[in-house]
Amino acid sequence: MHHQSLSQLPQALYRADQVRELDRRASEDHGIAGYELMSRAGRAAFEILRQRWSRARRIIVVCGGGNNAGDGYVIARLAQEAGYETEALYLKDPDQLSGDARTAWADARDEGLRVIPFSPAALDGADLIVDAVLGTGLERAVEGPYAEALEAINLAPAPVLAVDIPSGLQADTGTVLGVAVRAELTATFIGLKTGLFTGRGPGHTGEVRFADLRVPQSIYTDLPPAAILYRGHDLPQLLPRRPRDAHKGHYGHVLVVGGDLGTAGAARMAAESAARCGAGLTSVATRPEHAALAALRPELMFHGVQGPKQLAPLLEKASVVALGPGLGRQDWGYGLWRVVLEGTRALVVDADGLNLLAVEPRRRDDWVLTPHPGEAARLLDCSPQDIQKDRFAAARELVDRYGGVVVLKGAGSLVAGPDEPPTIIGAGNPGMASGGMGDVLTGVIAALLAQGLTPWQAARSGAWVHARAADLAAREGGERGLLALDLLPYLRSGVNPR
Repeated sequence: MHHQSLSQLPQALYRADQVRELDRRASEDHGIAGYELMSRAGRAAFEILRQRWSRARRIIVVCGGGNNAGDGYVIARLAQEAGYETEALYLKDPDQLSGDARTAWADARDEGLRVIPFSPAALDGADLIVDAVLGTGLERAVEGPYAEALEAINLAPAPVLAVDIPSGLQADTGTVLGVAVRAELTATFIGLKTGLFTGRGPGHTGEVRFADLRVPQSIYTDLPPAAILYRGHDLPQLLPRRPRDAHKGHYGHVLVVGGDLGTAGAARMAAESAARCGAGLTSVATRPEHAALAALRPELMFHGVQGPKQLAPLLEKASVVALGPGLGRQDWGYGLWRVVLEGTRALVVDADGLNLLAVEPRRRDDWVLTPHPGEAARLLDCSPQDIQKDRFAAARELVDRYGGVVVLKGAGSLVAGPDEPPTIIGAGNPGMASGGMGDVLTGVIAALLAQGLTPWQAARSGAWVHARAADLAAREGGERGLLALDLLPYLRSGVNPR
């Protein structure tokens, strides 16, 4: 049974109801019995377990009710057969199970598996805990004995393998319903669930492995995915090798507008990132006091502007404007913001560019907006918690209200546009939670727009190149203490795909 690590996961992501439909097609349209699918899922998870934790001897499987528990009993039976010291702990009395899950329990019991009620003490001494408590159907907060069990699993020192989804995670949105298991690895089947990859999903899944359970490929036809997991597969076509006779005029002119007093660094980071990602020319319109920054990165052209009048000639020459890094919300920044928005240049809007937009909403089809959950909340007049509750709905609402393409930043960054299924960026790490990362992203996307990519292509590819660069930089020295400009060398390799 083949299963894949993140780099080879399928691109298609589905909601829980869609995965149930895929299950139904496999069993009803193709005659694969439910218990056969369950047995294949358990076998796939067991193979992953053996590979990943080759030294484990004592395996504890925690089972709830329903099909997720059934998968757990299959894994427990296989572990028992293979000579592991195995126990299944139940939260729902197996006598009350029905259907395939009951069959799985009965088969495990006949194999001599020890099946006892759950208690936190029963987890002691486990080398590995298998979480088969709650599956993808969960819709309300976990409480009572189930909540206690999930807390106990998280407190136990043993690593956790989650079956299909970490218990307590909402399969569609990646929110935590009260409490959720933190797994080291999640083995998931038939269709990848959207919630595994965004919101709090990545913090609970650990590594995700996928097994298609050898279902016929035809069950996937005419079921459009709810989202796409993007890992730069089209970059070689979007950013081909440059012709040998190219000149800088071919690759656009990015103008970064920002850097009020005290925040010059933000504008400089955006500009430097744009230059590193291949913009032909990069200029910065900033406070006159900051023009001396040109000496730090002489390839960038710094222009001191007192106000909108001095910005106009610079806008003439630009092909793309990055609006917002360090812009501030005072008269100076607001004056520049208005002039830029009255123009016709393609735009990337971030930071205070978005905060001003929340106060004075506009709509355009040619811009890329890059809010974090706080800025998104201001743009939609709600709380950051509301945004995180359903990141897909929030991204869709931002596109409906403001037009263009939206990159909703955070764990599992989401890219949404008017015509495409939403995209989750399949890279990134917590080291990116540091100042300046967003300014760098703004520069990356602006550079790709300047080189002729559409807003959708530039947003998606830019977010990927940025997140991948952060992963490569973190691999060198670790996530803690990762700085925005540490990404620059890796950005450059990212926009030169082989």
